[in-house]
Amino acid sequence: MNLFNLQLILSLGLFAFVSSITPGPNNMMLLASGVNYGFSASIRHIFGISSGFMVMLLAVGLGLGQFFVAYPLAHQFMKWAGALYMLYLAWSIANSGKPTERSPNRVDKSRNSGPMGFWAAAAFQWINPKAWVMAIGYFSTYVPAGGGVASIVISSLLFTVVNLPACSMWALMGQHLRQFLAKDFYRKLFNWSMAGLLLASFIPVVMNGAG
Repeated sequence: MNLFNLQLILSLGLFAFVSSITPGPNNMMLLASGVNYGFSASIRHIFGISSGFMVMLLAVGLGLGQFFVAYPLAHQFMKWAGALYMLYLAWSIANSGKPTERSPNRVDKSRNSGPMGFWAAAAFQWINPKAWVMAIGYFSTYVPAGGGVASIVISSLLFTVVNLPACSMWALMGQHLRQFLAKDFYRKLFNWSMAGLLLASFIPVVMNGAG
């Protein structure tokens, strides 16, 4: 990749921003985490997403995508494993505890299990359907072929630099929604809505995988 090709860098950055900022499983969970636990408590979740996705980008750029072409059953297994885990995450969001009143960023461990941690968020990327679409689309459409390992690493770092603040905006938006969801009824309605949207984001993948 020509590092001095401004048009290419802008194209890569624009794709990274649009795909990162649009709704998907990660962003729905971050929004819910911001509401239920606050922004500061969600930072590990945010960094886990960006770090895990960067590793995925590197793996796809180095040829992991070809593995799933050669072994489609492995791809199907990951889809269904992702579906089961998504059900668990939706249940967890729907039953998230009430935000604490003392501090907007304090987690009430007596009422819920707390926000997703770094490693769990990083591992989730490997069964996140949107993450796979983003990673494969990024390298197949925007990153020039034949650029070598340096091109793959630089492209992955560029995506991560854009992805991190884009994801952070969802948790920050959730933080600002906390004051409007202080009542149990509104908070539960929000959590169940987020759980439904999380499941809805996975339905197309399951339907495609069933055919």
